[in-house]
Amino acid sequence: MIKAGRRFGKTVVAARIAVEAFLAGRRVLYAAPTAEQTAKFWSEVNWCLAEPVKAGIFKKNESERYIEKEGTDQRIKAKTAWNVDTLRGDFADVLILDEWQLMNEEAWTVVGLPMLLDNNGDAVFIFTPPSLKSRSISKATDPRHASKMFKEKMAEMKKVLAEGREPRWFVMHGTSLDNPTLPREALDEIATEMSDLAYRQEILAEETDEAPGSLWKRKTIEASRIKQVRKLDRVVVGVDPPGGSTECGIVCAGVGMCDCKGPGKEELHGFVIADESMLGPPNEWAEAVSSTYKTHEADRVVAERNFGGDMVENTVRTADANIPFKEVHASRGKAVRAEPIAALSEKGKIHFVGVFPKLEDELCEWVPGTTSYSPNRLDAMVWALTELMVKRGGLYF
Repeated sequence: MIKAGRRFGKTVVAARIAVEAFLAGRRVLYAAPTAEQTAKFWSEVNWCLAEPVKAGIFKKNESERYIEKEGTDQRIKAKTAWNVDTLRGDFADVLILDEWQLMNEEAWTVVGLPMLLDNNGDAVFIFTPPSLKSRSISKATDPRHASKMFKEKMAEMKKVLAEGREPRWFVMHGTSLDNPTLPREALDEIATEMSDLAYRQEILAEETDEAPGSLWKRKTIEASRIKQVRKLDRVVVGVDPPGGSTECGIVCAGVGMCDCKGPGKEELHGFVIADESMLGPPNEWAEAVSSTYKTHEADRVVAERNFGGDMVENTVRTADANIPFKEVHASRGKAVRAEPIAALSEKGKIHFVGVFPKLEDELCEWVPGTTSYSPNRLDAMVWALTELMVKRGGLYF
């Protein structure tokens, strides 16, 4: 397992592993989420094997991106794995999963692992710690699955080595600075243009739970997390419509009495009960809004009026004409809108009913003043809780 920064040379490493295994007579399958990501790997492999292919020792199929020795199982193939099912139907004894952090976990647990069981094959996982922006396009159920796996396997490797045994896993961490071919001037220039968080994630390949300056802290969320809520007096679905190719934020929240301080000391608290945010066309996210509204027996949908004017309300009403709908205007900046809700969270007056990894990542890693990424989930949650708990600058409780 390799965790490394951008331009470390991860794809070149993958190509070298693949070519050496192929020349040793093995069957290699390389997978990355997109065609663009597989193109670099395929270019490297072609360069390495150009002479034997030209001499007719190996056969190349450019359209399906594989090179093989005819009449044998010896093959090297590159394909996309944006959807888990695209990996089905292949078999290999060396499986390389590149940009692993963006793939769904089942690419390994359901498809990849069984593929290697019969022949005691080898697996290679390559990834960069996911940034807040990359997580929005990830297929992973848990956006941090690669990071958690890395930490677990690193600990396992160290333990086995300390016992004097041969480790099953080899785990390494590299940074962009470790690539001797990258000009130091360029890396220094990048450092001045990137935020501290982005530099740590993308260049140093560090794991970061929260960004300095973020409005929410992991410990705050964890301290007030609960497994279930008794009765909610009012429930609202907050919607932050997508601007371009981003997600549509869809977060459901409610208010109800909480006896967190003991019997007889009940207070009105807020509860985040669902995050159904999604990436998709208007008809799909409108259906998700309707479904969330019905599932949680909400009282109202609150949605931001975006650049499309009445488009959001019209889209939602196309999915369900009877939904009580309230339009809100973003007359103030995201940070100004979010600060009252963040303050309530710090006071322990807002609880997460369960775990919402992608929403929590946005809350703890979005920094006010940054413009490179729009936190749609955060916005949707803020719209819902503002409607429930804040009115004309004063709190309901």
